[in-house]
Formats: sequence, structure tokens, C-alpha cells
Amino acid sequence: MIDRLLGRAELKERIEELEEEKRHLERRAEAEEERRSDAVADRQRAEERVNELEHRIESLEERLNRTESEEESVEFRRVSDLRGPRVADALGRFRAIESDDPEGLLTAFVPDEDAVPTSVAEWFGDRARLVRRAAPAVVVADDTGAVSAALSPPIEPESFDRWDDAFRLEDAWFRPTGRFAFALVRSDTFALGVYEGDERVDFEGFTSEVKEAHSKGGFSQGRFERRREGQIDDHLKKATAALADLGERDADGDDSPADPPIDRTIVVGERSVLGEMREYADVTDRSDATGKPREALDDAFRDFWTTRIRAI
Repeated sequence: MIDRLLGRAELKERIEELEEEKRHLERRAEAEEERRSDAVADRQRAEERVNELEHRIESLEERLNRTESEEESVEFRRVSDLRGPRVADALGRFRAIESDDPEGLLTAFVPDEDAVPTSVAEWFGDRARLVRRAAPAVVVADDTGAVSAALSPPIEPESFDRWDDAFRLEDAWFRPTGRFAFALVRSDTFALGVYEGDERVDFEGFTSEVKEAHSKGGFSQGRFERRREGQIDDHLKKATAALADLGERDADGDDSPADPPIDRTIVVGERSVLGEMREYADVTDRSDATGKPREALDDAFRDFWTTRIRAI
């Protein structure tokens, strides 16, 4: 009664409300503090994880650098480009090596870096990376380690690998043998020779007028390009006709002792025109030989029949 008269009841109720609000705020503050604590802990764990990953990255980068450094340190002992009689001499030296062990000498053809035979990978170990760099190549090695080399053949054989008592090195892979046709095709030059071994016994060649690149733009540029492409097409038609005629003459049976049949046709030239020639060729390869047809053919022939020997 007295409290109500003096207004104390309302004050006590207000105090209780404020105390309840205070407790509520204290609980909120405690919860917020816990959340902040959890956030700090999460941040610390994240920072620790970041540091851990950074250390792992540094470690992997060091390993990568060491690996690259080691790979760079493994080099071919010697690299030589051989032509003509020097190729014959080198092949003769390899063929002179014989083994009393029927599986003492390894020969393999590695067509590309992703096709290294198991026998080669196991024998060369860390040096197999050099074999991959040399591919396509015929690889030779002996079981004493005295012989170890990769030879790049102008004519690539089918893939093989074998241990034997002698190296398998066929002349037809490395040297001009038999009777064959060899042609150089460029967008403005054609040269075709028939060879018996390394001797040319027949020749045909011509050049075509093909406009040089046009520097102006606009309609005239488009018209110029169409004209130039037409000139190149006409030139390639003449070149394919010459190759087709060569094949037809051979198919007609003109194979008298004085004029035996052609064993194979090799066509080299610009990458952009080789696709047009594949139908008429057994082997194609790029060549940047230029000049008059006869001289350009000689340069292309010499470059094609070059064997690179890498000592591993």
C-alpha cells in the first residue's frame, strides 16, 4: 500500500524490467563475444592454412626448379649433320659393331616423344628425355654403354624395337636408293627429278607468275587476293598434273631394263601447298628451298637426305 502510494511499485517494476533488459544485453554481449572469438579462431585457422599452402607451393617450386635445372644439364654429347658419303661412312661404322650376345645391341625407331618403347625407356633411364627430344629417330645402344646415339632418318620406318646381335640400319631410311621421284613444290615453283640412287636421270621444272603481297586495303585488296589465289591454284594444278602423269607412266608398265619402275615418290615444299600433293606422294616433308627450279631442287634434295646424329 505504502509502495503504491509513494510510487515505489512502479519503480520496482521498472527496475526489474531494466535488470531483465540488462541480463538480455549481457547475454547478447556474451554471445557476440563468442562469435568474435569464433571468428578470430576461424581467421587464425585460415591464416595457418594459407601459410601451410604457401610453404607447400615454395617446396614444389623448388623441386620444379631443381628438375628443370637437372633436365637442362642433360645434353647431347655431340650433334652432327651428315650428308652423302659421310652418312654411308657413319652407317658402316654402326654396322661393323657386332655382339656375341644375341641380345647385346638395341635398335628402335621412336616416332615421337610420346611413343618411347619400354625397352628404350628402361635402358636409357634419365637420358630417355634426350630420346624424346631427338624423336623421330632411330635409336641405337649396346649393353656395355659404349654406343648410345639417335639418328634422324629422312624416310621414317614403322615403329619397332629389338635387342639383337647387330644394329638394324637400312640404307633406304637414310640414303637415296633405287629409282624414285623427288619433287619440290612451292606456290610459284615446281621441280621434279627422277633419280637412280643419288644421280638425277630426268628433270622437269617450271615457275608461275604469282603476284606479291598487296599492301593496299579496301576492295582492291580483296580483288588482288582473289587474283593471287587463282594464280596459285593454276600453278598447283600444273604441278599435280605433272605428278599424276609421272604415276600414270609408271602404271602403264614402262618398265624396260633401261627405264625401270619408280619405287616411290617424295614431295617436299611449303606447308601450305603440301596438302594438295599428298595423293601423289609416298613421303612429304617441309622445305624452304628457293630459287630457279633446278637449283632449288638440288638444295631441297641435299637438305632432305641429311641425317642428324645425336650422341646420347
